Amino acid sequence: MEQESLKFPIGKCQIPEVITSDALQNAIIDIRTLPQRVEDALNRLSEHKWDIPYRPNGWTVRQVVHHLADSHMNALMRLKLALTESNPSIKPYLEAAWAELPDYRLDPQVSLGLLRGIHSHWSALLTSLSESQWKRTFFHPENQQTTSLMTHTLLYQWHGNHHLAHLNLLHNPRHIY
Repeated sequence: MEQESLKFPIGKCQIPEVITSDALQNAIIDIRTLPQRVEDALNRLSEHKWDIPYRPNGWTVRQVVHHLADSHMNALMRLKLALTESNPSIKPYLEAAWAELPDYRLDPQVSLGLLRGIHSHWSALLTSLSESQWKRTFFHPENQQTTSLMTHTLLYQWHGNHHLAHLNLLHNPRHIY
């Protein structure tokens, strides 16, 4: 399998110019169900595969699950900031450095529990948003971009599915890199 398809098994994120309510509803469903889909992927893998990278120089299954919890925790906080402040600047973080911290050696079930709680809060908020709230924004100082909550939601729908595909790569017996 090519390195690019191992890195982006579902392709790179593409946000449409016009975001429809159907697209947002599908994103909410994916966000709400991600913890169960991650749990299912983990259950299909034996524990010895949890410390195998899904691609050369990639993260292990264990790191991917912990990253999902950290990343989606930040995504939830960005949503809440945008809902309660006017175009707030968010705090970027060094995800690769976080993946080297000792808590990333914990059992992935620990972060799966976090992911369940985060996604419960997140999907409850997303299902309650008014049309005007979907248009609220935050500013990302690292890439100097203002992002709407509509775009943010589709980005994290992709992000969850992207990393879920990484977990599923190791389930495929033909996965060889």
